[in-house]
Amino acid sequence: MDIKEYVMRKAREAKEGAKALAKLSSKEKNNILQRMAEALKKKRKTLIEENQKDIQCAEQKGLSKALIDRLTLNEKRIEEMAKGLMEVTALPDPVGEITKMWKRPNGMTVGKMRVPIGVIGIIYESRPNVTVDATGLCLKAGNAVILRGGSEAINSNKAIVDVLRNIVKEEALHEGAITFIDIPEREAVMEMLKLEGIVDLIIPRGGEGLIRTVTENARIPVLKHYKGVCHVFVDRDADLIMAEEICFNAKVQRPGTCNAMETMLVDESVAEGFLPTMLKKFEKAGVTLKGCPKTLFIYPNIVEVTEEDYYKEYLDLILNVRVVKDMDEAMAHIAQYGSSHSDAIVTKDYDKALRFLKEVDSSAVFVNASTRLNDGYQFGLGAEIGISTDKIHSRGPMGLEELTCTKFIVLGNGQLRE
Repeated sequence: MDIKEYVMRKAREAKEGAKALAKLSSKEKNNILQRMAEALKKKRKTLIEENQKDIQCAEQKGLSKALIDRLTLNEKRIEEMAKGLMEVTALPDPVGEITKMWKRPNGMTVGKMRVPIGVIGIIYESRPNVTVDATGLCLKAGNAVILRGGSEAINSNKAIVDVLRNIVKEEALHEGAITFIDIPEREAVMEMLKLEGIVDLIIPRGGEGLIRTVTENARIPVLKHYKGVCHVFVDRDADLIMAEEICFNAKVQRPGTCNAMETMLVDESVAEGFLPTMLKKFEKAGVTLKGCPKTLFIYPNIVEVTEEDYYKEYLDLILNVRVVKDMDEAMAHIAQYGSSHSDAIVTKDYDKALRFLKEVDSSAVFVNASTRLNDGYQFGLGAEIGISTDKIHSRGPMGLEELTCTKFIVLGNGQLRE
């Protein structure tokens, strides 16, 4: 069987799986997820053994320690994957929810109901835990999932999918509910992206290169964000102690994430009082600083930032610092260099806070809080499948509700159009 035929067969299986999933009650879906969580824990020895094969290959290929860490499965991480599935069972099921109802003059009632999207393709790199997270969220929202992980994690992902599909089989659910593309060829991804009418949505998770490749080649809607170039603006009316804590958390707490701050903007009215202490704290934490000319005048022993630097998502302990004239200049900077992901203002001025919330065009905008909080769990969604900066269908952390769509429902008693 050639690759095109293989991917088509897998996608058709998923389509059948989606039909079966759409009929399940919340109780039935939760039972399957609970059983999957238990099975992962029971099979942890096998999962770790298979994962070791991937780690050995990664080491032979000379992958970085950070990538190998993302790839690694151990008892703690398997426990966390199982716990994640259990947390999804505790979330409200959005499927079947009627969000609006209204009556028309002719007596008919019109409403909107939440329904599964159908078949969702997840294309991702490195982390085997995505296999479990994506499956759990898609299944609870009534969607079949087609999983296509990176070749570096193929043994780990195969082993995880085997565990999950065995539960599906034992529950007499169509196995297409969880479908796995288990060949490493890039052509498989390209074929998957052409399956308009069978696959309903593609969600890529990984680096900007992967996401751009998917978006440029897909004939199917894609939910994504390219990168997270996030900002914190310290206003002249900020509580500077609070600002210091927020900025430090936004950069240092976990710098390799898409919601970490990459550029700190500081109002010139407070720059001399704020920057020396703040930048010393960053340097002590191992942050490499790049400053604009005004920053260098106040704190001279750092590298000068370049125009190109402002566009960069470092995902590392590197930070751009720019002194701005006022909030308008800060918002203009965010509009020019930002990625519409996560941006924050620290201020005690209510009117400025409202303006920032209204005028900064990002998937999440914060007042007096760290950008690191842009996360499904932190927002109370329970879990997420990723963060979208798109404006159609879903924006921000994508939880269960965002993995559904709506359809109109009409209740009549014989109404006709005249």
